[in-house]
Amino acid sequence: MSAEPTTAIEVDPAVLENSDSDYDSIGYATTTESLSSSVNEHIFENGRRYHVYFGPNKNLMPTDEKEQDRLDLNHEILLQLMKGEIILAPLKDPQRILDCGTGTGIWAIDAADKYPSAEVIGTDLSPIQPSWVPPNCKFEVDDIMQTWTFQDNSFDYVHSRNLAQCIEDWDKYMSQIYRVTKPGGYCELGESGGILYSDDNTMHLGIKLHYDLCREAMETIGRSFPTSSQLRTYLENAGFVDIQIKDFKMPHGPWAKDPLMKKVGAMLMLMGETGFEAYGLAAFTRILGMSKEDATEVFTNGLRGIRNKNFHTYTFFHVVYGRKPTVQE
Repeated sequence: MSAEPTTAIEVDPAVLENSDSDYDSIGYATTTESLSSSVNEHIFENGRRYHVYFGPNKNLMPTDEKEQDRLDLNHEILLQLMKGEIILAPLKDPQRILDCGTGTGIWAIDAADKYPSAEVIGTDLSPIQPSWVPPNCKFEVDDIMQTWTFQDNSFDYVHSRNLAQCIEDWDKYMSQIYRVTKPGGYCELGESGGILYSDDNTMHLGIKLHYDLCREAMETIGRSFPTSSQLRTYLENAGFVDIQIKDFKMPHGPWAKDPLMKKVGAMLMLMGETGFEAYGLAAFTRILGMSKEDATEVFTNGLRGIRNKNFHTYTFFHVVYGRKPTVQE
């Protein structure tokens, strides 16, 4: 097990060499220009498209093309953080892989390419995945909080990433994952943290407000952003053993001296163009009762903070995985 990284992210002094507050002057643009059946039912709300087939509040994140682009960018960010790996668990020769809440399907497609002898199944509330996929990859429309139809002990590996906003009962969710995982197989959970940090006390109040309001909204409906220790507890309570924790810092903006952190920060700054709204619009207006105008002001202020090189904030991406004991254990 590893705890959260304690080493501070060092600020690149070159970032602050001139008096401009934004990143444009050092070469980092802050625009996105560089970037039929009932199950297809959706609603348009405040200019965004949302899932509705399993219920309008099953997932408060949008499902439109703008959000699909953000999801794919987020996948690339996590690939950078995990140095090209899509799985951190010590998986060997898997035959069946399940990706819960597959989104655009990009992780499942990568897994199918990495393990061509394995059958990879991705499930999601919305059928937004591409039709051209590897022959060993398929997608199913399903609600992870309903009773699963997969057989017991049928998957070597179960992957779950950034689904906390959809899970109101972790015990039920994890019990289903445990049931379908083969003895000796692995479950891996990855979740973005809901707390903002700054190692040099340059906290930006606009970004912090967005994080605080997101956390308040999710806690109101019983879908809190979990910490790595909470994810560990979920795995332990389900019955998994040999649990390992990996925490990754995710800086907002390319202010870090470390080349990898700088690259990740630049990508996160770009993702912020739509990310603030994606996480907050439905949560703030539906749950907290804010007007669209007030919510948009929060997004604007948060984005302004990410673009300002004088503020050095970050959050964590938590990865926790565990093994289902063998029959002999």
